[in-house]
Amino acid sequence: MDILPYSDNHHAFRMKLREFLSSEVTPYVDQWESDHIVPKSIWKKMGQEGFLCTAVSREYGGFGGDFLYSVIVIEEMVKTNHTGLMVQLHSDIVVPYIESFGTEIQKRRYLPGCVTGDIVMAVAMTEPNSGSDLASMTSTAVEEEGQVVINGAKTFISNGINCDLVVLAAKDPSVDDPHKAVSLYLIEADTPGFKKGNRLEKLGMHSQDTAELFFTNCRIPQAQLLGKKGHGFIQLMQKLQQERLVCVIWALAIAKNILSWTEDYCRNNPKFGKPLAASQSVQFSLVEMLTEIRIGTAFVHQLIINHMQRKERVIDTSMAKYWISDMANRVANRCLSMVGNMGMRETCPIVRMWRDIRVFSIFAGTSEIMKSIIAKSKAF
Repeated sequence: MDILPYSDNHHAFRMKLREFLSSEVTPYVDQWESDHIVPKSIWKKMGQEGFLCTAVSREYGGFGGDFLYSVIVIEEMVKTNHTGLMVQLHSDIVVPYIESFGTEIQKRRYLPGCVTGDIVMAVAMTEPNSGSDLASMTSTAVEEEGQVVINGAKTFISNGINCDLVVLAAKDPSVDDPHKAVSLYLIEADTPGFKKGNRLEKLGMHSQDTAELFFTNCRIPQAQLLGKKGHGFIQLMQKLQQERLVCVIWALAIAKNILSWTEDYCRNNPKFGKPLAASQSVQFSLVEMLTEIRIGTAFVHQLIINHMQRKERVIDTSMAKYWISDMANRVANRCLSMVGNMGMRETCPIVRMWRDIRVFSIFAGTSEIMKSIIAKSKAF
């Protein structure tokens, strides 16, 4: 049962998006996967149709939609069976930093372009030697004659090649407390001293332009500080609930998509003269996975409602992040095994989903980090 309060406007938006994706995205996905990148032109098409940054207010070019529009975009994008066009990262994870912490000048300069797709955003936190432990980052930001000089390297940056604007986390080396040393900065892609590395070859997400970013004496105006100096760590923590919830909704949608395809395959493909679905062991496997997905859906939908009511649900979101990610991986593994030899071929749709879902237990905080957060909260 769907407990989310979708309106007629939500349903109309979903149908419009579904039609757009069927004509402008799905037919090209295989080529993008082969190219290991999506073209910038598709970002602009998404923006022109109103599918980017649905929460941005009309004042800055958006239409001020609620979080359910974001849920719809995530779910419908999953049905295209690729992760290269990472709309949710741009719209629901990175752009909110500008909405929440940006100055009026920054908002008017950047948000309209984010809505239209003329500006693609990325967030640069992870470094070669620091991932989940943000306090150990080594990228530096030093104020010098009215400017900020950035030095350091970031890695595993999604949208790293296509990005036009980056939210960068860097430290003031003169501050001893690592949690008070971090600040966030807005860096435009054509800034001297900012260089994009090569696309990273990955197990999955082949069409996602994940890259390393390098900053060598990269000078930006002090006005590019995002929020208050030294508040970067706090700002990152404030945005983690929505970031992780986005990942949870995304992983759940992939699990549903995998199971739906597998169920259809088992009903329509025979073995020993009968459909695979006639086997009791297959039936029980499908039932077990469906049950887990239904349980996860109820939990996630309640989290979405709580989040829309601006309730803090850090612990529950951490629980969902590790459990849904692990569950989606279990579903992917079981379904791939159930379809037999078909699951060894690249033409099998769930092969791509199986690869892509693996990273969900790693990014936005590993499952182990989620469990650590829950344990420290003494929630049990």
